[in-house]
Amino acid sequence: MLTLGLGLSACASPPEGVLVPVAQTEPDATETSILVATTRAPSDNPGLLYSGERGAQIDFNELVVSIPPDRNRKIGEVQWPKRMPPDPSRDFATLSARQFASVDQVEAWYDQNRSKSGRVLLFVHGFNTRYESAVYRFAQIAHDSNTDATPVMFTWPSRGSVFDYGYDKESTNYSRSALETLLTGAVAVPEIKEITILAHSMGTWLTVESLRQMAIRNGKIASKITDVILASPDLDVDVFRQQIVDMGPDRPKFTIFVSKDDRALTLSRRISGNVDRLGQIDISNPIYREGLENAGITVLDLSALQVGDRLNHSKFAESPEVVKLLGQRLIDGQTVTDQDIGLGTELGASALTLTDTVGSAAGMAITAPIAIIDPNSRDAFNAQSRRFGQGIAATGLKPNLSGDVPGSTRCSARLSSC
Repeated sequence: MLTLGLGLSACASPPEGVLVPVAQTEPDATETSILVATTRAPSDNPGLLYSGERGAQIDFNELVVSIPPDRNRKIGEVQWPKRMPPDPSRDFATLSARQFASVDQVEAWYDQNRSKSGRVLLFVHGFNTRYESAVYRFAQIAHDSNTDATPVMFTWPSRGSVFDYGYDKESTNYSRSALETLLTGAVAVPEIKEITILAHSMGTWLTVESLRQMAIRNGKIASKITDVILASPDLDVDVFRQQIVDMGPDRPKFTIFVSKDDRALTLSRRISGNVDRLGQIDISNPIYREGLENAGITVLDLSALQVGDRLNHSKFAESPEVVKLLGQRLIDGQTVTDQDIGLGTELGASALTLTDTVGSAAGMAITAPIAIIDPNSRDAFNAQSRRFGQGIAATGLKPNLSGDVPGSTRCSARLSSC
């Protein structure tokens, strides 16, 4: 655990002082304005703006980030400057940073930056994340996904150290009411039509708890909050099942990104009672699969994707294919089916014929870059399964009717009552 912790720590060391504004020197750079709401305590260092300690109120800021031209960068990566000041032609750079002193200033920012669709994308970062890291990562996601949603970020007090896991977890609890207040305020703005929440890692706990709290307080979650995307969720699967129940039937549409090789969640599992983390589940497990399908939750399994993240914890942001899917489908509130990622009913129907063998069908599943639990395609999947069973019968082989995955053992009935 200590070795893994040191590896985690070594992966998150951006240079200090990147939030000091610089002049734009690259005419082809993209400038992204982000509204930031935070429960962090202010820092006296102008290059940091906020520390990892807890503030007494919600602060609002605008950060304008310059992103290098695509010809000078790799999609899915934040180009941190190697030296200060940054060069906007090849580095992410801060062009301006200002604090809003009144609600009127926040409303004026929204009027200037609101999308034609009236959709807002709210990003909630994860564990071990400094203020500037959260800002630059969200700027990268907003840019690379090419979404037209208005970018808003909620950043909570994280000390940016792998050895402060407990402090960070308690900081998410500290910030639950603040995030609920932010969402309630956004819902009340007439020009805002729909809200998509994108949460990562430990930020998923904060997000789901805030939504649960809203549901309990008001009897339901506001209908404008239409979509919730949980990326690598650091959530106990048993607790998530209960949170979903507490939200009631009128909850937002949930989409979850998981990866079985997520090393950060391996560490989280070990220090959290060895209970499965939601972001690391095996979707071939029939118990998990059935529970998620019954709850109407879409799950995208990114285990087969290879990215530059050694921890496999940020595939949702670092994979160009997934970032594109975020922008073109998920952030806009559209339903993603297995057809959208090349694993649709047409492919399945052609693969699962009477002449196919078990091996070839299994091979198709293993080599697919993204696997999916898609409740919207369940009927088509069941029809394919019946055809597949007929093909097995024609070969004289006996199918496994127990519902178990060959070579695995049944887990406890987690998520089965969702």
